[in-house]
Amino acid sequence: MPDTETIADAARAVERLRLAEARLARRRQTECGPSETARAATRYIYEKADAGEDVTPTEIAEHLGLSTASVTGILQRLRGGGLITFVRNPDDGRSKRVIPIDRSVDLEDIDPLTAKIRDFAVGLSQREAEHVVRFLEAVTEAVDNECR
Repeated sequence: MPDTETIADAARAVERLRLAEARLARRRQTECGPSETARAATRYIYEKADAGEDVTPTEIAEHLGLSTASVTGILQRLRGGGLITFVRNPDDGRSKRVIPIDRSVDLEDIDPLTAKIRDFAVGLSQREAEHVVRFLEAVTEAVDNECR
């Protein structure tokens, strides 16, 4: 069991991370391209395509925890940027599938921060990685449940 100072250090580190993420989100809205939500949508679309799976706007909305109306706007901007297109869903003519267009785009180019984080994770031992995962999942759940 860690001592109280180590526990306090961990809590302060998470708070610094949350503040840094908030600052990054504000910068991304005004200074450096697509929003974090658009980047997350793009990553999801590309990962699904790489797995050979089709994805619909509704599935993207569910994955991101957003309304379909919000996702529609994001997808229109991604289409305007040449990253995705839509095709009719052969299983349901009322819906469409989202297909990535430019497969030469590397996910690391879309979100280089994710690539850096993955590089950091490579340096963790199996046990350290398991501890980090459990800790961050608990923090994520607490954040997601705040103000509900």
